[in-house]
Amino acid sequence: MKSTFSGWRYLWTSVDIRRKLLYTLGFLALYRVAANVPVPGVDFTALEAFRANLGSSGTFFNFLDLLSGGTVSQFSLLSMGVYPYITAQIILQLLTPIIPALQRRMQEDPREGQKWMEKWTYILAVPMAALSAIGQVNIFNSYAQQLGLSQIVPFGFSGDLILSSITVLLVMTGGTMFAIWLGELISEYGMRKQGLSLIIFAGIVVTLPSNLTRLMLDEQNRWFLLIMTIVILALTIFAIVFVQQGRRNVPVMYPGRRMGNRMSMPVKGSLPLMVNMAGMIPLIFASAILQFPAIASSYFLNSDVDWIANFAQNTQATFDGSGGVYWLLYFLMVVVFTFFYTDVLFAQQNYGDNLKRMGAQIPGISRGAPTQRYLTKVQRRITLPGALFLGLVAVLPYLMQLIMPITSQGTGLLLVSSAGLLIVVGVVRDVFQNIDAELKLHGYQDSILIR
Repeated sequence: MKSTFSGWRYLWTSVDIRRKLLYTLGFLALYRVAANVPVPGVDFTALEAFRANLGSSGTFFNFLDLLSGGTVSQFSLLSMGVYPYITAQIILQLLTPIIPALQRRMQEDPREGQKWMEKWTYILAVPMAALSAIGQVNIFNSYAQQLGLSQIVPFGFSGDLILSSITVLLVMTGGTMFAIWLGELISEYGMRKQGLSLIIFAGIVVTLPSNLTRLMLDEQNRWFLLIMTIVILALTIFAIVFVQQGRRNVPVMYPGRRMGNRMSMPVKGSLPLMVNMAGMIPLIFASAILQFPAIASSYFLNSDVDWIANFAQNTQATFDGSGGVYWLLYFLMVVVFTFFYTDVLFAQQNYGDNLKRMGAQIPGISRGAPTQRYLTKVQRRITLPGALFLGLVAVLPYLMQLIMPITSQGTGLLLVSSAGLLIVVGVVRDVFQNIDAELKLHGYQDSILIR
């Protein structure tokens, strides 16, 4: 206890670490202030009526609102968060093994290739943010019209709406780029390489007090929901930590060192392969893909052709997040994308050539391509439980609604207990490891945060 207390005291008394923590908290506070700035032209009366009339069918919007920290329900200029940037990053990572020129660029000079990747991720994030803004405004307006309400944000590229629509589009796109910029500032001046993760983390955690308040307002099921929520949170956190820390250690023999005229014996080591190498990316990407049918169908709701309008209405009803078809597709897409994304990331590591270059070898496996094939087979085998776990985490809100009388007040907390908790636990773990590394770098040798 004494060493732990002295370690935390050193954490704050160290000028460099204290400065990084203050910068991080300051940028996060600035992000939360900007998150309360609404998009110009929002009809707050229609927005409030929309939220009130949505009822239990608002799972789709609750999920978006959760990951954005409540900015979607407020129609803030930061309502898209940093997710267009993450989507652009995923697209470029998936294109790298498909396009030979990109793959050669990344393999010949990984450092320059990484700089090129970052530059084009920023560029691609702009049109992705613009498309997301158009889709978000359009889908909210279409759902409001179905409920008999006026448009939440007047939007259209004809007549008198052109100027106001361009303003909304520019403001929402600029808000996303502002959030990305704040994340980069956190990574540069605060917690290293944790900026975007902390932006997402702050958006999820900030909804907990309001969700808990709404949960306690349900007098009929208050204590039952509270106890069940605590139990679900505890079990989910334990499962997430258990799976996230899962490793398969593949034995590797490293060559001995030459010391003068003598050669030391080969060193036996291990290559750890992660059970969940994809992290939270499959959840984000699958949810983004499942938004497209609802967004696309919203353009045809007012079609003069009856079968087109009916098809658009049925599509929106299917992908609004309230039915079993949506969640089944969500589960399957998370599982499939986990395998696909893990394969892409693992191929980029190129362990076969790297081990061959170091003179290392897996016992019983030839160097080079055979080693890469063997490791790929092992990685795919251990990815199966990780992919199924991510799929279960994705559909946990729907499963819980089937087995317990969850109300709309408790939906937000239940969402936090699954997909949101996966993000929160991963970010907290990475931040603690980052702080522990900073402590050791400044001379504090005892690991007070990670045991």
